[in-house]
Amino acid sequence: MGNCWFRWKPSIYRVSSNAKSEEVEDFRRGDLAVNPLVVFSFNFNELKVITSNFRQDHVLGGGGFGSVYKGFISEDLRQGIQSLQVAVKVHDGDNSHQGHREWLAEVIYLGQLSHPNLVKLVGYCCEDEHRVLIYEYMPRGSVENNLFSRVLLPLPWSVRMKIALGAAKRLAFLHDAEQPVIYRDFKTSNILLDMDYNPKLSDFGLAKDGPVGDKSHVSTRIMGTYGYAAPEYIMTGHLTPRSDVYSYGVVLLELLTGRKSLDKSRPAREQNLTDWALPLLSEKKKLVNIIDPRLGGDYPIKGIHKAAMLAYHCLNRNPKARPLMRDIVDSLEPLQVSTTELSNTVLTYSDEASLVASRKK
Repeated sequence: MGNCWFRWKPSIYRVSSNAKSEEVEDFRRGDLAVNPLVVFSFNFNELKVITSNFRQDHVLGGGGFGSVYKGFISEDLRQGIQSLQVAVKVHDGDNSHQGHREWLAEVIYLGQLSHPNLVKLVGYCCEDEHRVLIYEYMPRGSVENNLFSRVLLPLPWSVRMKIALGAAKRLAFLHDAEQPVIYRDFKTSNILLDMDYNPKLSDFGLAKDGPVGDKSHVSTRIMGTYGYAAPEYIMTGHLTPRSDVYSYGVVLLELLTGRKSLDKSRPAREQNLTDWALPLLSEKKKLVNIIDPRLGGDYPIKGIHKAAMLAYHCLNRNPKARPLMRDIVDSLEPLQVSTTELSNTVLTYSDEASLVASRKK
């Protein structure tokens, strides 16, 4: 049977080669006093039922880790489980030490942390060579797919700022925890959207406990995604919460420009988004030239200027000069449209998107 073991604390976990998968559940239950979340342990046969035997037309996406399948948990699967649509992330047979640690990190962090802007972990599977995670299903998919899609309508300004604020709140929550957590892989593909375009962050495989006490940083192997990773982290391996702030600045820049952090299809000087856009962010007269043209000018000029300056500060080469995530949240609050206006925008956008989809069928 499986081979995973960990102590249910994000700051101290280790992998053992001779432990049993049931111990994961035992340790989770043992810490329910501080972890009220319910995370179920599934066996692999149950996952076959949930995903209709991992049907290919149920695939939602994938990456270096493996594939993600859309699934459905019916209440008759097991007592105590309610019917629920889920996303099933199957690690692709990577039982290496690093692959196993990344899987464990997700179970540990998402199993312990609860926040409206964090994807809820429903369950996991640790059986033989199988390493699987079961999340709540996010029907709109990732920000990456919505922002850069050639099929979907462009995200309105109000929705982009809603995403920016929700994601910022999530990072602030992690950074301000009693034991700070550094996400380390903040990017548009890891921000998922529900039906109302509320953003939730997923994939904690590279998350790391932040420095505490007199420590200014944690030293770690350089991992993450090129184009989003902070330059000082790439050069030194020194990781701080401000490393996440830099990555956040890149994502905010993507929301403003509608461009990917790295795009080899563009002219050489425009392939790296931060190198191209950073000099223009503080120049009001030139700023409009880099704003996503698909917005059609439908945005508040003052809002654009404020968001651009916020991105500019987040991308400062000096990490100590970058703002804290809690300050970024405060800066974004005034850029939000009213709830009524946003509801109307999202409703109209959703109706139009549904119409486009129906015409393509």
